[in-house]
Amino acid sequence: MSPLYGQLDPTNGAILSLLQHSIATANEFTATIYLSPYHSSLLAGLLECQPITLLTRIILPFTQNLTIAWEQSLADCITFAKTRRGFEKTWSSDKTSIVLGQSHTAGFVERLSISLLSNDNPAKTWINQNLPELPKPKSPLDSTRNALSFFSKLQLPPGNWACEYGGPMFLLPGLVIAWYVTETAIPRHVATEIKGYLFARQNLVDGGWGLHIEGESSVFGTAMNYVVQRILGASEDDPRMIKARTMLHKLGGAINGPHWAKFWFSVLGVMEWSAVNPVPPELWLLPDWIPIAPWRWWIHMRQVFLPMSFIYSQGFTFPLTPLTRQLREELYTQPYSSINFLSHRNSISPRDNYHPKSVILNSINWILVNIWNPYLRPRSLVKRAEDWTFDLIRREDENTFYANLGPVNAVMNLVACYIHDGPDHESVKHHRDRMGDFLWLKDEGMLMNGTNGVQTWDTALLIQAVVESGLAEDRRWRPMLTKALEFLEDQQIREDVPEQDICYRQRRKGAWAFSTREQGYTVSDCTSEALKSILLLQRIPEYPKLVSDSRIHDAIDTLLTMQNSSGGCASYEPQRGSEYLEYLNAAEVFGRIMVEYDYPECTTAVVTALSLFSQHDPTYRAADILKFKDRALAYIRKAQAPDGSWLGSWGICFTYAGMFALEALASVGETYANSPRVRAACGFLLDKQMADGGWGESYRSCETGVYVPHERSQVVQTCWALLGLMEAGFPGREVLERGVRLVMGRQMANGEWKQEAIEGVFNKSW
Repeated sequence: MSPLYGQLDPTNGAILSLLQHSIATANEFTATIYLSPYHSSLLAGLLECQPITLLTRIILPFTQNLTIAWEQSLADCITFAKTRRGFEKTWSSDKTSIVLGQSHTAGFVERLSISLLSNDNPAKTWINQNLPELPKPKSPLDSTRNALSFFSKLQLPPGNWACEYGGPMFLLPGLVIAWYVTETAIPRHVATEIKGYLFARQNLVDGGWGLHIEGESSVFGTAMNYVVQRILGASEDDPRMIKARTMLHKLGGAINGPHWAKFWFSVLGVMEWSAVNPVPPELWLLPDWIPIAPWRWWIHMRQVFLPMSFIYSQGFTFPLTPLTRQLREELYTQPYSSINFLSHRNSISPRDNYHPKSVILNSINWILVNIWNPYLRPRSLVKRAEDWTFDLIRREDENTFYANLGPVNAVMNLVACYIHDGPDHESVKHHRDRMGDFLWLKDEGMLMNGTNGVQTWDTALLIQAVVESGLAEDRRWRPMLTKALEFLEDQQIREDVPEQDICYRQRRKGAWAFSTREQGYTVSDCTSEALKSILLLQRIPEYPKLVSDSRIHDAIDTLLTMQNSSGGCASYEPQRGSEYLEYLNAAEVFGRIMVEYDYPECTTAVVTALSLFSQHDPTYRAADILKFKDRALAYIRKAQAPDGSWLGSWGICFTYAGMFALEALASVGETYANSPRVRAACGFLLDKQMADGGWGESYRSCETGVYVPHERSQVVQTCWALLGLMEAGFPGREVLERGVRLVMGRQMANGEWKQEAIEGVFNKSW
């Protein structure tokens, strides 16, 4: 039988019938259920008459205080109380098991999956969600109401919404290799779902994998995901694996992988460390005034370099196993023993070499490899550097409750703690528990999200959409919006990081993160959008005033620290280093990763939040806000290209940035009627409208810096273009109506829109 997937309501008769039928007929049956505690309890009660035993693994959010009882067919009742780091209890049976799981990725996760493991890689279908067909919309507002009807069903108990935030194909490999080398058990149902996802995303033509789900096959994507499939149990004789291996060999084998691939393969033991260009932890001992000191780097770069440098300096390699011995022969085009790995430090496939290493970096690496490491590197200095880097790793873990900045540094921190503290240390256990935060289950299988969720961002934008549509005062949506407001209130960060200067962290008191308060990193546009949502709802009489003025002032104080010298705003913190640091970019597959930059998107979010706040409180820091806005808007104007466009960084690409920039200009009265630059921006968008009335832009715009149309219009980018034009006051009604008709025409009968092409590529290439 094929696995079947359902959503949200376990009391659905189809799901219960499926469970009962599957338990009765399957030779081996595993269900993975991600539900709210309420629904989980209901399901346990409904199934207590079944001749099964329950295998439960529950990790509760730190912010909840819950007790759950699970009932077995033998009428046993076991009560679990939440602990600080979660808990686990297991029952097993010879024939069948049900795995009831709770993830704190988004507070609660709403999916129910049922995997029948008699087929290791089955096709997947969806259980009917029993959502009714809604009346066909006659107007955009009707379409909005239908959309809200659908979205209201997806709201999670804490008040937020969860969503897939996938796309990159290099995240799961880091996780699975980290699990393997830290001797972390990989449950069979997890292995099955990850394998299913990777096979679903394998390029059909050549059998490889790319940097992201729409990218061409590369050594990085193909070699890393091939290794993952082998670790998870795929046979080297599987036709899909043979095809992938053939493609990898056509690209020159794993030896032509970029720096990150060589790092992970050396950790795994299928490559020698001599093939890895140096990652010296000694850089962390540089005085702060040095222009290349790591604290000046972009936060993601330095938090990845931190554990990477510790692991590199330790020279950790997992002991060889039968599998890794075999992989040594599968990944290369010649016998492993014949490879001179040292000579391949700079070997890289052209498909992976998006940002070639500079002459400066190659020269530094040569000195480190040939002079510093063998002759001049004192052990006492190495010890100081390793101790300091691990202290910073520990602070990152504790400051984020082991959620970490993102999945790349999270899995490296897991390996670093395993090396330093040992396999049974609490730090390793905490990391193992929190890896589930990044996992997302969908019809194709299980993927790894780019963060531990997008809870704050999506919740804030949905609130604003309802307010802008004029429906916030509709009694039907008041409970949903009140819960969303409660979530944002709960997720505001209320204190700065302890010893934040030592940790090189930005002020965060009053801010919001992209995901959750526990993750705890200030983000300029997330703080701005959350603040706007709160201000918009709290000024409507029917909604409670949950966030006080003093807390709103904290948010303003933090936003006013986020401006670069150019007047633009960065993402996590103001730019700390020169853009010349890109000459030291060793990642090869990513561009513009070494320092923070100015972003029209972030700048607009902050400007509009400050403007809305000034309506709420015209006196608080009025002069500072005016000065900030003047400089920010000057940046927006200066960043506009001669063709009227702006280059985006957090979405695709010119369409996304244009929407934000036009909103910023409109906030100070610059519109199509009075501003030549706004007319030029509208002209750019109008030139890109497709024959069907929509807009569609390819991710290749991000790679090339030149607008590349998508082969088909996209609902999301059509909405971005329409919002930009409407913010600008564009008078051409027919243009707008054509776009709106396209959006309405692609809405499903239940109110949703289906996922189309990817909407965002970060760091130019992923």
